[in-house]
Amino acid sequence: MEKTESEKKSPVSDVGAWAMNVISSVGIIMANKQLMSSSGFGFGFATTLTGFHFAFTALVGMVSNATGLSASKHVPLWELLWFSIVANVSIAAMNFSLMLNSVGFYQISKLNMIPVVCVLEWIIHSKHYCKEVKASVMVVVIGVGICTVTDVKVNAKGFICACTAVFSTSLQQISIGSLQKKYSVGSFELLSKTAPIQAISLLIFGPFVDYFLSGKFISTYKMTYGAIFCILLSCALAVFCNISQYLCIGRFSATSFQVLGHMKTVCVLTLGWLLFDSEMTFKNIAGMAIAIVGMVIYSWAVDVEKQRNAKSTPHGKNSMTEDEIKLLKEGVEHIDLKDVELGDTKP
Repeated sequence: MEKTESEKKSPVSDVGAWAMNVISSVGIIMANKQLMSSSGFGFGFATTLTGFHFAFTALVGMVSNATGLSASKHVPLWELLWFSIVANVSIAAMNFSLMLNSVGFYQISKLNMIPVVCVLEWIIHSKHYCKEVKASVMVVVIGVGICTVTDVKVNAKGFICACTAVFSTSLQQISIGSLQKKYSVGSFELLSKTAPIQAISLLIFGPFVDYFLSGKFISTYKMTYGAIFCILLSCALAVFCNISQYLCIGRFSATSFQVLGHMKTVCVLTLGWLLFDSEMTFKNIAGMAIAIVGMVIYSWAVDVEKQRNAKSTPHGKNSMTEDEIKLLKEGVEHIDLKDVELGDTKP
């Protein structure tokens, strides 16, 4: 059943979408940490694992479409292929960036996604931001930077990979919202169309990317029941993570997704301290506090901007399209002019 606009934009469902994204994202990071760490199961094939994620997501989408739980609207194949290429480049470039750069520079490159997304939305969608939004973005970037950035080392190859990762990831996230609006498709509908393409390509090329990164093929890995359980858990969480990402960007914007998405960084650091005995310093705590303040300010700033826009256009649209004017003229030509007071047709 088609949802109304109010149902799509209700505050409860908005909070639910963000909560699903934060919980599933943090959960998948915890599961992957257990799966891929040397103290866990040592499954060092991140790109292939992402292929498993999309294969599982594609399977859920196929079952949903087959049972009639979701509808399938037409999106041109070339758009889906283009989007999948950008998304896969983002995944591979992120993995290469993490391998070639220090953790500090990797975190800095991820922070740069917020201004890059803002610039791309300005170029592609002519979107402008008020000074309050810009200030809050800077506060978030500074806060996350303080609590995550440590050693910063960079080299030419790593710098190129980081730039590619930031640009492709930003473009992919903007494209999610654009495709949903352009073809009037829901978040799950779009995901179910792109997931099979990404799954096939990542499962074909992923093992070679992982071999370049780790020097091992996945065929040499000895599976255990514990590793299989972690992979299945990671895939299940990935379905919710992917759906909520498309849902959040479709409801809000890529910029909001990036800014408020850093709440996941705060949660990961906190859970790492609680569950994995990670070090929690005053620098981490101060950075997280600043980031949270920035997110609160950002939410307030976006609300202020919406109120300003509403005041500037209090009566809705102030102009008509050519088609609307044409229809109005045609309607007037076919209506008898009447005296409003007497109700008589004028000669």
